[in-house]
Amino acid sequence: MKPSVKRVLIGSVAGSVVLGGVLVLLPADGGDAKPPALGPAGRAMAAVGAGVPAALPDLAALIGEREAHLRAHPRDEQSWAVLGSAYVAQGLRTADVRNYPKAEGALRASLKARPQGNPEALTGLAALANARHDYRAARTWGEQAARQAPKRWTAYPALIEAYSGLGDAKGVGRALESLQELGSGTAVMTRTGQVYRDRGWREDANAALTDAAALAEAPAEKSAGLYRVGELAWERGEPAEALRYYDAALAAEPGHHPSLAGRGRVLAALGRSSEALHAYRAALTRHPLPEYALELGELYESLKLRPAAQAQYEVLRTRVRQERADGVNNERILGLFEADHGDADAAVERLTAEYERHRSPQNADALGWALHRSGDGEAGLKLVTKAMDKGPRSALFAFHRGQIERDLGHYGAARRHLGEALRINPFFSPLGVPTAKEALEALGEPPEGGPAQMYAPPPVPQGPPPSARRQNLRPVQPPRLPSAQPSARSTASGSSGARGASRQAP
Repeated sequence: MKPSVKRVLIGSVAGSVVLGGVLVLLPADGGDAKPPALGPAGRAMAAVGAGVPAALPDLAALIGEREAHLRAHPRDEQSWAVLGSAYVAQGLRTADVRNYPKAEGALRASLKARPQGNPEALTGLAALANARHDYRAARTWGEQAARQAPKRWTAYPALIEAYSGLGDAKGVGRALESLQELGSGTAVMTRTGQVYRDRGWREDANAALTDAAALAEAPAEKSAGLYRVGELAWERGEPAEALRYYDAALAAEPGHHPSLAGRGRVLAALGRSSEALHAYRAALTRHPLPEYALELGELYESLKLRPAAQAQYEVLRTRVRQERADGVNNERILGLFEADHGDADAAVERLTAEYERHRSPQNADALGWALHRSGDGEAGLKLVTKAMDKGPRSALFAFHRGQIERDLGHYGAARRHLGEALRINPFFSPLGVPTAKEALEALGEPPEGGPAQMYAPPPVPQGPPPSARRQNLRPVQPPRLPSAQPSARSTASGSSGARGASRQAP
């Protein structure tokens, strides 16, 4: 066994695991002996190696162990890759972006120790870039990892996320095919379901994600799976069903912050405002993500609690500044906030730059809405239409399109898309839903008879009936004869013409 491999063995850990493409751990003694139970660090490696969330105490144990090991063996490139990928996983689980600079340092140390043939570190860097919403960098690192180890499935989930963030549907399809050919289990089901959801295939997405949640074993894995199924129910406009899944996720792992925020969303939709505020505050206390602050601020605003809303908007701005210092890109969230609650022109400038970097349907919708809010509805309509054509079935996208069409005077299209937003999810936003309903009421019902193009044109008149034509006919006058005395032939000819004319008269 190579010395570098021996250095990565953790106690008596057995089994095959990969952490973003990290080492394969083999039983020390071979044969038919049953491997001993994994310790906390081994469980963390097994979980994230299988592409599923690890328990936070296990992740902390793995990080502590690798840090201690690397103080004695600073040239161990595999342990640097393990440590960096574990930092990324911990940052995602806790929403603590301070992990990301540490992750980048560890992963780059791995590459420095082994510049070539190091797909583990490259995959870790791709996962880190995705966590920071830097999808161009994620694509670069992920494609390098896939070229170095094309038969290892672990690079493809990161590539799918990167291509999705860039709006590259063909790239998503290719990466998903590779993932399905090379991998299996709940991680592959989960990624497949997310791709189906982004394509608008709701039934297929629900089937894949429900299966993944049912097959999940560890509490952290189960809570993540149940949360995703709850999100699908919420997007379908079924808040009671979504609440059931969020509660189940929290029962599997108390403190799961995405499920806490999800509870806040659905409780507000169900009219349980006090409970909704409590759930949002709990999520923000644990993990003050900018999107949670925006949602809570808008809930306060819908309840006419304007000072509380402004306080949350300030939390959003502060959090965005803090995360930017750690390399996290929150331009879309900040741009949407500015478009609705701040400076729409600044939102256009911010989101234009973001859309140039990442042409996802979500960024197209956000920029289109900001353009509309700043006064350029025609340009905005093109982008939100593109978002609806290329992206998931979204009530927010339909609402934005309907509002823009209404302001442009496209009243029929506005009725259709505002109604579609409320059909997709009648609770999609505490501020947007009342606005959509008021707009539809102001538009009223379409004119009676419907659009003219729905009916055959009236018959074109063909002139008066035959009897009327006969009454209006006048005798045809014979041609004038020359003034000179006609010859007999001419006289006969003229008489004949006169008789012919006379026969034409009634």
